[in-house]
Amino acid sequence: MSRILSAVAWPYANGPRHIGHVAGFGVPSDVFSRYMRMAGHDVLMVSGTDEHGTPILVQADKEGVSAQELADRYNRVIVEDLAQLGLSYDLFTRTTTRNHYAVVQEMFRTVHKNGYMVERTTMGAVSPSTGRTLPDRYIEGTCPICGYDGARGDQCDNCGNQLDAIELKNPRSRINGETPKFVESEHFFLDLPAFVDALGDWLRTRTAWRPNVLKFSLNLLDDVRPRAMTRDIDWGIPVPLDGWEQNPNKRLYVWFDAVIGYLSASIEWARRSGDPDAWRGWWNDPSALSYYFMGKDNITFHSQIWPAELLGYDGKGARGGEPGAYGSLNLPTEVVSSEFLNVEGKQFSSSRGVVILVRDMLARYQPDALRYYISVAGPETQDVDFTWQEFKRRTNDELVAGWGNLVNRTASMVHKNFGAIPTPGQRQPVDEALLAEVTTAFGRVGELVGAHRQRAALGEAMRVVGEANRYVSETEPWKLKEDPDRLATVLHTTTQAVSDLNTLLAPFLPFAAQQVHETLGGTGTLSPMPRIDEVTDLDDDSRHYPVITGDYRLGETVAPWQPRAVVPGTPIARPTPVFTKLDDAIVEEELDRLRQG
Repeated sequence: MSRILSAVAWPYANGPRHIGHVAGFGVPSDVFSRYMRMAGHDVLMVSGTDEHGTPILVQADKEGVSAQELADRYNRVIVEDLAQLGLSYDLFTRTTTRNHYAVVQEMFRTVHKNGYMVERTTMGAVSPSTGRTLPDRYIEGTCPICGYDGARGDQCDNCGNQLDAIELKNPRSRINGETPKFVESEHFFLDLPAFVDALGDWLRTRTAWRPNVLKFSLNLLDDVRPRAMTRDIDWGIPVPLDGWEQNPNKRLYVWFDAVIGYLSASIEWARRSGDPDAWRGWWNDPSALSYYFMGKDNITFHSQIWPAELLGYDGKGARGGEPGAYGSLNLPTEVVSSEFLNVEGKQFSSSRGVVILVRDMLARYQPDALRYYISVAGPETQDVDFTWQEFKRRTNDELVAGWGNLVNRTASMVHKNFGAIPTPGQRQPVDEALLAEVTTAFGRVGELVGAHRQRAALGEAMRVVGEANRYVSETEPWKLKEDPDRLATVLHTTTQAVSDLNTLLAPFLPFAAQQVHETLGGTGTLSPMPRIDEVTDLDDDSRHYPVITGDYRLGETVAPWQPRAVVPGTPIARPTPVFTKLDDAIVEEELDRLRQG
């Protein structure tokens, strides 16, 4: 058994999330975490809402509320959406907790003490109309290196080079289109050049990463420069140094504090568990593994900035140094980045109305239908287009007519002919072949999920579903009423196959997995769901917020990743359909919604 940290990207709390977001960080991390728990590993899955930075202030101004009020509102919206999607976090928290503030400030102080935070005078972008600092990502212009029009003030997604906003040609604010004004300001910079050798040595050992992610990460080392880690802003975590902490207009950069959330959430989870040091098993033990899930636009922060912060905290850059109170912290085992999910040939854009919100999707369709689509057709290594026609087709042809049909007709025939799982007679080679195929699939599917090849894993599981459907068609149990022994053997074999296929599909389809388990007479929990708890801030009794958590104990609430013999005599009731067939009309209805924005 290994300890596995499943570190899931932090959704930004300036509005509800759309299905493109959860295709990158949500469903892939949950499938992986559920499988790893079933395979016997000790998983800690953490994340939360990212609540600092200028975009929160901009949206709060638009809505006429304070930044904290806005963050509180969308924190709850996002918590509800992710829980309804079945994402099995051990703790989903937020970055405005006092615990998070303390962890971030400890990280900054130690990185600064070790010499990796360098004070510099820089030219910062300011909005001429509001006087407010513009974050790098809110400035667009033409890349001075490759000429791409649409480069951001921190990097060019076209050529991958790190940039400063002042270097952009024809810079403009993404908020209102105005040309920013650049003014002098004092800031702390993370000395990234001091980590080039350590980052390169680490990245060159990451041979199992997705090739596009590793290549992009290595290319970042070609142009490494210090990066600002403070901002002229009044919303965020104070800089924990004399002369800075008292300044109401200087705060830590939101991306400095957001990635530290993986550590602070682990510490909060441990404190709430009753063992405040429990987090160390995932962070200080070199044998522990850690996987970071996100979309491709966040690779830089997870394969360069966050590892540099960890190295700086550990004193492992060119300047040396000593670890702080948290001890030597593990670097990521893998940055699991997905490409983008687009919609009907267009990029998601909330401002242009090209969006399908998670909560709207879940209000009209089953969560497993969305999880299935993302898993079987998701953007693992290239951008993928979500279309309503394809969503309807996959739901009807693969979930309803494929897996759902197999479950329903198996349970119906057992109920009608025996009322309970029958005792099998002598198996024939065709029976043994199906059971062997299902048993072998545990190894194949598990290996693929563990390697973050979820499309291939789900494809393999559904291929075996097809084999089970073929078995039923070939053995024709409806014609075996005159041979009750053979009928019992065929239906027992089919029931056993369905039961084990349900285990194979549980990480992908957890809602259906529980229903199928109960359809086959199972009791207890096979596929645990997350829950929302209302909690009090550990360090501030006046603050309350919702968290996602759950009970994920192997053998008690989590089914082991292995075949389990069905028990003859277990009553089987008349089944109800597992999946809802979609009418052809939903395609045009949903396209109309998109057209209306």
